[in-house]
Amino acid sequence: MTFTIRPLHPEELAAFFRYLNDHLLDNGRDGAPLFQPMSRTSAGFPPEKANGFSTGLQASFGQQGWRRVWVALREGEIMGHIDLRSRPEPAARHRCLLGMGVHRAARRSGLGTALVEAAANWAHGQGLEWVDLEVLAGNQPARALYRRCGFVQTGEIPDLFRIDGESLEYVFMSLQLAAGADRMGV
Repeated sequence: MTFTIRPLHPEELAAFFRYLNDHLLDNGRDGAPLFQPMSRTSAGFPPEKANGFSTGLQASFGQQGWRRVWVALREGEIMGHIDLRSRPEPAARHRCLLGMGVHRAARRSGLGTALVEAAANWAHGQGLEWVDLEVLAGNQPARALYRRCGFVQTGEIPDLFRIDGESLEYVFMSLQLAAGADRMGV
């Protein structure tokens, strides 16, 4: 499969949110792992998270609350995304947080790796030193992808979430961009 990875334009947010709502239909359903800390029966992408994307895209890099999003397109359709955003702590401006997703029709195609590489290259170019992420412990496919991309586990919080009667752990992983430069091509 051939994909074009490029930054999301603010005027494309409505299409992006439609993609995210469709993506969330797979959250913990039909054999897929729970990849978002929300109920399997949730009605879609929460408005407060949508607002975070909207306001973050408007913020300049370096401002508190900045966010950058890249989408992977195939024949004009969004097949995956990755976003980087500022950490909430002002003293952690040398780091950022990563979030991502790949559409069900594009999984296991190498797209996840390509998205991580694109975001890591951009972060390195901006002078960021670390990319951090949080992933549900039971999401083994995502954890394996992140390990292949050079992320290392830095912590875990047991029983952080209780979703649909289930106790779930959150795993923290980080990529040091200077250390990961050879592996990630940055």
